[in-house]
Amino acid sequence: MGSQQSTIKAANPDVDVLIVGAGISGIGMAAHMQMLCPDRSYAIVERRGQIGGTWDLFRYPGVRSDSDMHTLGFVFEPWTHEKSIADGPAILDYLNRIADERNIRRNIRFDNKVVSADFDSEAAQWVVTLEGEDGQRSRMTARWLYLGSGYYDYDKPHEAAFTGREDFAGDIIHPQFWPENFDYSGKRVVVIGSGATAVTIVPSMASKAAHVTMLQRTPTWYGIRPARDGIANFLRKLLPEKLAYRITRFKNVRLQNLVFKRARTRPEQVKEFLTKRIKAALGDKYDAKAFTPPYNPWDQRLCLVPDADLFEAIKAGKASVVTDHIERFDATGIKLKSGKHLDADVIITATGLKMVMAGKIALSVDGVPVDFADRYYYKGAMFSNVPNLAAVFGYLNASWTLRADINARYICDVLNALKTRGMEVAVPKLAPNHHLDEDNIYDFSSGYIERSRHLLPKSASDMRWRLNQDYVRDVAWMRADPIEDGVLQFGHARPATLHKEQMEAAE
Repeated sequence: MGSQQSTIKAANPDVDVLIVGAGISGIGMAAHMQMLCPDRSYAIVERRGQIGGTWDLFRYPGVRSDSDMHTLGFVFEPWTHEKSIADGPAILDYLNRIADERNIRRNIRFDNKVVSADFDSEAAQWVVTLEGEDGQRSRMTARWLYLGSGYYDYDKPHEAAFTGREDFAGDIIHPQFWPENFDYSGKRVVVIGSGATAVTIVPSMASKAAHVTMLQRTPTWYGIRPARDGIANFLRKLLPEKLAYRITRFKNVRLQNLVFKRARTRPEQVKEFLTKRIKAALGDKYDAKAFTPPYNPWDQRLCLVPDADLFEAIKAGKASVVTDHIERFDATGIKLKSGKHLDADVIITATGLKMVMAGKIALSVDGVPVDFADRYYYKGAMFSNVPNLAAVFGYLNASWTLRADINARYICDVLNALKTRGMEVAVPKLAPNHHLDEDNIYDFSSGYIERSRHLLPKSASDMRWRLNQDYVRDVAWMRADPIEDGVLQFGHARPATLHKEQMEAAE
C-alpha cells in the first residue's frame, strides 16, 4: 500500500475495535470477538443508559419481534423461552444475560454518542469524537470502527403531515416515543398504519381500550403463525439445548427462505394461501377490501400475526380495520376522504421510521467526508475504498441477526488475517474506472426504503459488491470465499496525502 509505508509507524490506539451501539449488532460483535479474537481489545459506545438498542427504546404496548427468536437469536446462544415470537422484555432479558454471562458490560461506555470519526492513514486508526449527556466531548482512537447502530433515526421518526393536527383535542402519539404509564383505558383509539408496529399495537391496546381502529391507506399482507414453536419445544425435551436450537434455527431459516422465494416465483399461490388463512381466522368478519393488498406478498415485508391475535380482536368486536384516506384531523378525531368520520380520544401515528446511515455519524478518511451513496457495499459488511470500517444492515426478508452473525464472524476473520500478516489496514479497493453494474437489492416498495434510497450504498450483481438478500447462499459463500480475494487489500500506515488522492479519485 505505497512505497513510503516503511517510514511510517502505525500509532497504538486506545482499542483495537470500537463498536458503536449496544443492541443486537453490537453485543453480537463483542461476543464474537471474545470467542474468535480474544487477544484483541474492544469497547462499545452506547448513547443510551442501557443495552438493547431497539428493544430498549421501543416501549409501546405489546412490542415484540416480527421474526422468530430462533433466527433473531444469535447463532452462539440458544433461545430457550417457550415462545418463539417474543416480546420486548424477553428479548432484553436475553441480551442482558449474554452481556452479563460474557462480562461484556464492563467494556460498554454508556450515555455517550459518537459524533464524528476520521480515519487517520498516517496513524492507521480512527479518531473518534464522543459526546456525553452533559454535552462534554472526548476523544477515543481505534484501529477499527464497527457500526452496530441500526438503520433508523433514534431522534426523529417519520411523521406524515396531517392537516389539522393541531386541532385534535386528544393525545397524538408516535410509537417510537411512547409516554411512560400512558393510560388509555376506556378510550377510543385510532392507529394510523398497517405495518408491523400497528399490527402489534392494535390487539395489545384492544384489551383495555373502548375500541381500537386500524386506519390504513393500503392493506398489508399478513402471515399467521403460532407464537410457540411446537417442534422447537418438543426438540428441547429430547435433545441437548444447543443441538435443539441448531436444528430449529436450520428449519426456520430454510422455511423463511422457501416462503420468500415462493412469493417471488409464484405470487398468486402465496396470495391464495395467506388469504385462506385470514378468512379462516376472521370467519364472517372477513373484509376483502381490508385484507387484499394491491401488491404481491414480499414486495413489502410480510407482517407476522402470532396466534392470529389481530384477527381475534376483530372477531371479538374490540378492533376494526378501515381502509380510507385522511382528509384532516379535527377536534374529535379524523375526517376521511370518503366523508366518514372516525371518533377518537387517542391517535397513534404508526407511520414508519426515518432511515439514516451510520447512525448520523460524520465519517471521513483523512478529512475527506464519506458519502455512502457513492460507495458500494463489500460483502454486505464493508464499503468500497473505506479502510477498517464495518457495519451491520440486516436482512430485509429475514431476521436482522442473521446478517449480524455473518458480519461479526467475517470481520473477526479479517482481524486475524491482519494479525497473521503483521498489518493494520484492510480496505476493499474499487478502481475509479470500474465497470460494475448497479443492481437494486432494495427490491421492496416499503415506504421507509423508498424514502431513503438516496442515502443508501450501492450494490452490484457481483457477490463481492452487494448487500445480498439470501442468507442461505450468503452464509455458505462467505465461509468459502477467501479473505484475500484480490479485492480486500492489506497494508500498513501510509501518508495521508496518498489516501486522500485515492479517495477523491474514487468519488
